[in-house]
Amino acid sequence: MTEPDTADSWVSELEEDGPDIPLSTRLSIADTLTLGNAICGFMAVYFTTTGVLVPHLMGTANGAMSKNSAANAVTLMLMASVFDLFDGLVARKLRSSAMGAELDNLSDLISFGLAPAYFVVVWGLVSDDGHGKVAAVAAVMVVLAVVLRLARFSCTTLRDGVFQGMPSPFGAMTVVSLVLLELPFVPTVIGIVGVAWLMVSRVEYPKPRGRLALVTFCWTIVSMGCLAAWTLGVPGGHQLLQAGCALQCTAAALIPCFATTRRVSTMRAARREARVDAR
Repeated sequence: MTEPDTADSWVSELEEDGPDIPLSTRLSIADTLTLGNAICGFMAVYFTTTGVLVPHLMGTANGAMSKNSAANAVTLMLMASVFDLFDGLVARKLRSSAMGAELDNLSDLISFGLAPAYFVVVWGLVSDDGHGKVAAVAAVMVVLAVVLRLARFSCTTLRDGVFQGMPSPFGAMTVVSLVLLELPFVPTVIGIVGVAWLMVSRVEYPKPRGRLALVTFCWTIVSMGCLAAWTLGVPGGHQLLQAGCALQCTAAALIPCFATTRRVSTMRAARREARVDAR
């Protein structure tokens, strides 16, 4: 048997030698919201698999069930974007842990990289005019774009209030909108590749703060309503969903044009000032 004094000294030595968990690595409220983002992304993959892909492969596909599962998957991606929006706002108000930035990047990769890319792969397999291998290549480009964008975001410093490249939540929603528009296969794939390119481009996008954050949140809620109307078969629900998806894609196309025009105008103004000063 171990003598009591020896046991006590052994325990005290372990307590002295064992490192305490730093307070900075304990989860904060913002980190909890970030984990909600990751959960939504994983569940989107789950619904896409169990409700769309598996029934198609087993020959038991049901149109209503597939539509409902697809809507659930997209709704979860929208919910992930809500979590992503609010974890940043909460982190600025209440602070996040030292893990906050890493958790945010990993969760974004799941919800806005893997989930929409997997949605594209399944769409390529189940659609009538789809080509699985081509859709898989487009999906890989989406994942790589999100990975590169998140990595670049972690190691570069930009002026406050802007992102460089299309934000991954906005890109994910645009990719899903292109699929839900039910356009021919080739134009859809070209659009998906274009979104992947915009995510790694140097086009500057404003960060969703203040009124823009409120507009983003309201637009997300409206999108969820369109999905619900489409799923429940509400009269005009399909047209409402198509209109919402078209607006999303239009915004994705127009914002880079406005941003590029604004940047060119700023550069020209700076050159004119430089010429005036030189004189």
